[in-house]
Amino acid sequence: MPTITVNASSKYNVIIGSGLLKNCGEYVKDVINGGKIALITDDNVDKFHGSAVYESLTAAGFDVRKFVFRHGEASKCHETLIRIYSFLAENHFTRTDCIAALGGGVTGDMAGYAAATYLRGMNFIQLPTSLLAQVDSSVGGKTAVDIPEGKNLVGAFKQPALVLCDTSALATLPREFLIDGMGEVVKYGMIKSAELFDILMENNISSIGNIMEDIVTRCVTIKRDVVEADEFDKGERMLLNFGHTLGHSIEQYYNYTGISHGCAVAKGMEMITALSEKHGRCRKGLTDTLLECLKKYELDITVEPAPSALGAACMNDKKRMGGSISIIICSDTGTSSAVKMSTDEFTEFLN
Repeated sequence: MPTITVNASSKYNVIIGSGLLKNCGEYVKDVINGGKIALITDDNVDKFHGSAVYESLTAAGFDVRKFVFRHGEASKCHETLIRIYSFLAENHFTRTDCIAALGGGVTGDMAGYAAATYLRGMNFIQLPTSLLAQVDSSVGGKTAVDIPEGKNLVGAFKQPALVLCDTSALATLPREFLIDGMGEVVKYGMIKSAELFDILMENNISSIGNIMEDIVTRCVTIKRDVVEADEFDKGERMLLNFGHTLGHSIEQYYNYTGISHGCAVAKGMEMITALSEKHGRCRKGLTDTLLECLKKYELDITVEPAPSALGAACMNDKKRMGGSISIIICSDTGTSSAVKMSTDEFTEFLN
């Protein structure tokens, strides 16, 4: 099984392969010394994987207490976070105990932020079950909750002690969740790997499952390299947000319920690339190349707002610093850079 070591402020392994969840206890006990584990998951994931993970962790000697919340982006809020804090307090969790996030990006963010803040920090492991979480959100230590003014605006950096990417879990995903995760996969090809992008162009949503372990490994390797170079998002790590500035604004426009994260990011990538091509900042024809790839993975990028209508929401983006904002632009597949613009320049760029 591929094992990728992340050398961030704390060192940890990302293990990728089939059947990891049912044997997770054996891997977790190598990095966590006994005690209690708060298994945090949503009601959808719990049906498929909750029992197997609970039994494996228990068999490994852990006292496991499970917290289940309602699935969906709407649950990534302070109300759910407070419920998690209360659950941890009621079950007498201590700093030497551990939180395990079993699920997709929402679960990883909620559980990770709780681990970063409860008792000023607890042990934390990631057991991602969605493609989006396996290739992106489970690695790198970003945790957050949404507020009405924007997505992921309140959070903390909290590196996990271990990440187990069980590729067999992806087989339980509804087709739309696999499609959603491919938005982030395409992003990695665009920003850092023309080779990955070419592989994506040679496949489609129906065939990609045959090479999923390779796809996850490539994406995690890219993210590992970027995180090691810029853990706290001050420079190169901004590249991982290609398509996200406009994508997050699109999600906010639809109140986080009318469009998936992957499709919003895909539309954000298409918008920023089309604008970049118009302004002569990328290869001619790159927008059509990107659109062809998005079509292969059935990413629906039909949205109501035009780029100019999203400008105000973008002003709360985390990449804004003072009177400027950094926009991620791909000049070609596999090549990206952060372009700093004043807020007035950015508004003009969108128009």
